[in-house]
Amino acid sequence: MGVIKVAIGDALLTSMWVFSMPLLKIFTAQTAAFLGVQTLPLAPLFISTVLVSILVITFTAIGDILGGASFNPAASLTFHAAGLTKNDSFLSMAVRFPAQAAGGVVGVKAALEFIPVQYSKNLTGPSLKVDSHTGAVAEGAVSFVRSFALLMIIFKGPKNCLVKQWLMSVTTAILVIRGAKFTGAPMNPASAFGWAYVNNRHNSWELYYVYWVGALVGAAMGAWVFRFFVPPSTKHKKA
Repeated sequence: MGVIKVAIGDALLTSMWVFSMPLLKIFTAQTAAFLGVQTLPLAPLFISTVLVSILVITFTAIGDILGGASFNPAASLTFHAAGLTKNDSFLSMAVRFPAQAAGGVVGVKAALEFIPVQYSKNLTGPSLKVDSHTGAVAEGAVSFVRSFALLMIIFKGPKNCLVKQWLMSVTTAILVIRGAKFTGAPMNPASAFGWAYVNNRHNSWELYYVYWVGALVGAAMGAWVFRFFVPPSTKHKKA
């Protein structure tokens, strides 16, 4: 019953997160325009990372309230593979991952329904711009780096939680920019599934090969490398 409860929380949190991502792009553009810095090369990126940091802190708090819910299967696997979720198991993730995918669908549908048409008509999900094997490697690579960097920042980064979160947001933004020409680099299988579903591409094997297998394998490998370099005593002491 505990796993079902967390899975429901996963679905709810994921739907909220996926719904908020298009809003993030809108608020970034409007904030940059309001400040008159939209033409500066790094200004929108800085604004976006600050907004993402605020969102992640907020969603993490909501996830804790929901019993440890998560909005990203790759992140869930990262912490599991790093040995930081002792009570979690592959069986529980087999229940939680479909719930997160369902939440991704709800989030995308809500965004397309409720966001004003002048913005929603331009909303698109991640798309594969290379062959499937290259895409899987690319998605795995950015997920690997993000997983490893996430754990290193948490356990070896600055003590200030706001600075930690901003560094994680900057790292994610850089990886998205680098991976955009390959897969769009969502690094979130649930989000990718939600967009694929509304575009009737959810039955494509490329979706699962690139955005699920690639991302999850990369995330797990990043966590395993982290475990190799960071002694267990250090992790437990700081966790």
